[in-house]
Amino acid sequence: MTVSSRSRRALLRPQTALHMLNGDLPAWMPRLTFAPKYENPAGDVLISIFLRGGADALNMIVPHGDDNYYTARPQLAIPRPDERGSDPKTIDLDGFFGLHPNMEALEPVFRAGEIAAIHATGSPDPTRSHFRAMDYMERGTPGQNQLSTGWVARHLATLDTGNQSPLRAVGWGTSIPAQLRGPVTAVAIKSIVDYHLGGREEAAEPMLETLNALYSLGDDEIARAAQQTKETIDMVQQVGVAQYRARSGALYPESEFGLALLQTAALLLADVGLETVCIDAGGWDTHFAQGSTQGEFANLVTDLAQGLAAFHEDMGPDMENVTVVVMSEFGRRLAENASRGTDHGHGGAMLVMSGSLQADPVVADWPGLDLENLDDGDLSITTDYRDVLSEIIRLRLNNPGVADVFPDFEPAPVGLFGSSGA
Repeated sequence: MTVSSRSRRALLRPQTALHMLNGDLPAWMPRLTFAPKYENPAGDVLISIFLRGGADALNMIVPHGDDNYYTARPQLAIPRPDERGSDPKTIDLDGFFGLHPNMEALEPVFRAGEIAAIHATGSPDPTRSHFRAMDYMERGTPGQNQLSTGWVARHLATLDTGNQSPLRAVGWGTSIPAQLRGPVTAVAIKSIVDYHLGGREEAAEPMLETLNALYSLGDDEIARAAQQTKETIDMVQQVGVAQYRARSGALYPESEFGLALLQTAALLLADVGLETVCIDAGGWDTHFAQGSTQGEFANLVTDLAQGLAAFHEDMGPDMENVTVVVMSEFGRRLAENASRGTDHGHGGAMLVMSGSLQADPVVADWPGLDLENLDDGDLSITTDYRDVLSEIIRLRLNNPGVADVFPDFEPAPVGLFGSSGA
């Protein structure tokens, strides 16, 4: 529904009503806002994954062809692909860049040309504050906070497909991600399996009684929120996520991230009108004991790679109709710190996975890691993250309104989808 004329206060009322319910409802009841019978998406289903904490792109997509990387990181650098006596070591992708060895699950997807890394990318705003950087990036307005809406929400609003599915837009968590805040409302779900009321009959009865009471109050915000909650419960029950089995023998990691991707696959294949999904993955703020081929960071990239690889295998030919984008609020500094970790930096990398990619494994206008090309000790940004998102929005989501999604921004071509990206 279009609610651009309504006040911000009015927009918040359905959420407020549901928070009022939380005292009477189980802890696993998601915090919900909704979008109104559904139509198919105009283009791909978008899955936006946010690595919160500032992911170290240099140890994820390793520039093993740049000697300065090894000089700056004597303890943390990932060994070169041809380094003798080192195992595990970087998985070479193109002779200059490679994958962290714990991301080996994604190597076949890279070789198949269905995932690409865009390096030396990020937000042009120089802040190293997690809160500000995430806020600017999710709004899609670096350095500015005039807009209260998120870029994904603006995309949905400018491409009104008439979709009234209560599962049009989903955020995996207990609150709506900032990317999804705006005139097209969304549903935040911690876990559909927990939300499957058929398995929680003792909790479902009082919940539905409360919702029915609120629904009978009349045509106000609380009643509409209750009605929308019931509609979502009905649809979730019909999906049967608890019984979903991944196709092709795909094995998702047993983590919150893996569960979010598995349930996303279940919703996609259930054809419930899903258009976009936002998934948060935390823990990427690696100041201390980051590790190299083992340790905290290695565990993080293992979960990320195995989750994405399982989702890709599960989707099979349906990846032609799905685009996954992975980003983080900023990268890490080039030089390791005294605590064998890395501090907040600037430039980072994005991942894009799609069955329609036509790009090299790593796309980069590489600035180099020599001192004169660094940005105050950080990897310089040569590709604005909005360039990547704009290309996805225009060419894969079939939304011509990029100027409305990213106002006052003129995107430059990245070339992820062949010559059409120019």
